[in-house]
Parts: sequence; structure tokens; C-alpha cells
Amino acid sequence: MLNNNYILTTPRLGLRNWLPSDETPFIEMCQDREVMRYFPSLLSAEESLALIERLKAHHKKHGFTYFAVDVLETGEFIGFCGLAVQAWQSEFTPGVDMGWRLKKSAWGKGYATEAAKTCLHAAEHTFDLQEVLAFTPDLNLSSQHVMKKIGLEFAGTFQHPKIANDNRFKTCVAYKKTFFKTEG
Repeated sequence: MLNNNYILTTPRLGLRNWLPSDETPFIEMCQDREVMRYFPSLLSAEESLALIERLKAHHKKHGFTYFAVDVLETGEFIGFCGLAVQAWQSEFTPGVDMGWRLKKSAWGKGYATEAAKTCLHAAEHTFDLQEVLAFTPDLNLSSQHVMKKIGLEFAGTFQHPKIANDNRFKTCVAYKKTFFKTEG
């Protein structure tokens, strides 16, 4: 089911700006304890809707965001993947971060890796970024596996200031990819 509003596509996925039809499945996803295992808390419906609004505003300002992700064959919304400017204080920021969050039924199918590879390519070739970062708590081995699989390299550990008071996430890891531009 091809949607002309896709900004990026992979063989199986379409990445696009957010639509009103994403609200209910996104709220449900952000209230799933397994999906949110590596976050300090579940998001309320209001927090989920506010996040969608921030992501839409980010897209308008920067031309990229954590895009809504659909399965092309069915048009089913399965989560997000994309890029976002992060300005919180750390040795790795400010910078552009790559992130993803998929609903549980989409896990184990290679969707995160597929979408992330396409976002990484777009970061260099479409959005002309110099570097992309990715962050996760050190406990999140699944996300670290995706980071390595798409070619990001371990950059170090740090304490994320937004979750500094949560003892479960004392150590976060940073991965990065720097794009070397050639003068033409």
C-alpha cells in the first residue's frame, strides 16, 4: 500500500511525517511495559500526543525527525525511526541522534535495522549531516546490536541527564558514525 507521503522508503517500510491516525496506536505502544522497558516510565496519552507534536515541529524546522514507520504491504503503523537534534548536556551533545521505537508485534523482523540503515544513508546523502549519534542505556543490548549492525561505532559511556535519577539507567552508551565529505 504505497503512500505518496513517504519521505523515505525501504523494501518493506515507509517513513513519513506523523498523521492523526498514528495517535491511538502510538499511545498504546508508549503504554506497553515491554516496549518502554528502557525508559524511566510509560507515557500517558497526553505525553504521547505531545511527543508527536514535538516530532512534527522538529520535522518542520529541520527537515527530518523520528519519522512514523508503516509496513508498506499493509500500511500498518509500527512505530518510529529517524533523526533528531539533541541539545541536552553531555560530552556527545549537541548533535543529531538516531532513534527508533517499534511496537512489540514488529520486533524480530529486522524492521529496526532496515529503517535505521535507510535513515543513516539519508543522514549523509539527503540531510547532509556530518555525524550521527545513537544513545541507549547499556542494558539495552537489542538496540546496541542494531547500532553495530548498521555500522555505528562505540563512542563511549555517559550519564544521560534526563534519566540521571533513575538507578536502572546509570550508564548509557553512545555510538556514532562520522561522514567524511570529499571536496569535489
